[in-house]
Amino acid sequence: MFADLLKRLTATNAAPLPDLDARLALTALLVRIARADESYDAEEQARIDRICSQRYALSPFEASKLRHDAETLESEAPDTFRFTSAIKAAVPLEDRIGVIEAMWQVVLADGVRDPEEDALMRMVTSFLGISDQDSALARRRISGG
Repeated sequence: MFADLLKRLTATNAAPLPDLDARLALTALLVRIARADESYDAEEQARIDRICSQRYALSPFEASKLRHDAETLESEAPDTFRFTSAIKAAVPLEDRIGVIEAMWQVVLADGVRDPEEDALMRMVTSFLGISDQDSALARRRISGG
């Protein structure tokens, strides 16, 4: 299942992903940012579940299953550059901005901005074709300030 998705994501001419594959790939980015500081705790997992539940209108069980599948995909995915570049080619801009907002929710879930998470956010934002300014605006929108 994941090998086929990874092959489609890293294909030279990546086509838009079907909705379920896009959900899985974008959730895998949330997992990657949560794991960036080497502390992937229950609070971050619950935040990812809530984001998926709200974003995709999933039940708590469905959101948890999506996150679990995304954890597997993330661990098998190529380096961050290739993974996010492939997502950029396959996912519309509006969805990528929404993912940046969701990633900031995960980064800020524990109330601490770790240097590793900040560095990965800057890198992923750039790789997804989102400006630093738009990322900062997304962070302000989700943090309320």
